[in-house]
Order: sequence, then structure tokens, then C-alpha cells
Amino acid sequence: MRNIRILLLCFAFFQALLPARSVSADTGPKPGMAFTFKQETNGEPLTIVSGLMYECEQADCSDAAPLEELGPQRFWCDALTCGAIAYGFSQFHRLEIEFSDGKTRQSNVFETAGFDSVYTVTIRSDDLLVGGQFSPISDFPRTGIILLLCACLLVAGGLTIGLIVFLVRRRVKN
Repeated sequence: MRNIRILLLCFAFFQALLPARSVSADTGPKPGMAFTFKQETNGEPLTIVSGLMYECEQADCSDAAPLEELGPQRFWCDALTCGAIAYGFSQFHRLEIEFSDGKTRQSNVFETAGFDSVYTVTIRSDDLLVGGQFSPISDFPRTGIILLLCACLLVAGGLTIGLIVFLVRRRVKN
């Protein structure tokens, strides 16, 4: 009878860990890019009016095509930053951003830096200079962090259940 109680207690414990509502799934995390801008030019601070990100397979970007907007895949900008999310990026990229001074500036060709890439874009008088930033979080995707946390929870749960079983058996022997 005690074994049944312990088993029911274990099931109740694991039931408490399960989500209470249903969850819809997607194809998993998607690579992303974040662009922060710094101004090299003197004068009034510039803001972003609009922008495009071109995807390229060639290192010189001679085959450039804008990143298509498909479901969550897109490139967007607000007044001070830009970002992109995609099902998968090409190896090479180029930005074309229109600023509040009426000029449209094009960037150098740059490569994908990681799963969640972070870039600093320097606004110069006639063009843009894109440089990657190193970030340990961007090199270890969110899925890895979630899996690591789940593994830790499973180990902690297993140790807790083992301790409970040990203490119950010890008490029964005494």
C-alpha cells in the first residue's frame, strides 16, 4: 500500500511541473540579427526612415536580393535600430538604409556572425560600416539554454525522488 502512495505522490509531483494550458509549436528557434547604429558624422543625430537587407551567396554581393518577408522571416527598422529574423540566412549580406537627412547609405558586405548575430553599424557621411560584436549568448542559442535548464530540473527532480524513496525505505526498516 505504501508503494502505491509513493507512486501517486511522484505522479502528483510531476503533474505540477506540466503546463496547465496547451502550447502550439513552431519549427523551432530561427536565426536572428540585431543592428545598433552609431553616428560618426557631426551634426544633427540621424534617425532611420526605412531599410533593406540584401542576402548574397557571392562574396562581392553581385547576386544581392532583398530578404523576403515570409511568415516570421523579415527585416525591420525603428528610428534607432534594425533587426532581422529568418528561416536561414545566406552567408553574405548588405544593408541599405534611408536616414532622416534624406540620404540612402549602403553598407559594406558582411558575413553572418552566429545564430543570433549582433552588429554595430557606423553611420558615415556617404556609407555604412557593419562590424560584428562577440556575444557568448549569441553563440549559444536560446534552445541550448532551455535544454540545459530542463536537464538541470530533471537531475534535481531525480535526486529529490531518490531522496524521498531512500527516506521512506529507511523509515520502514526502523
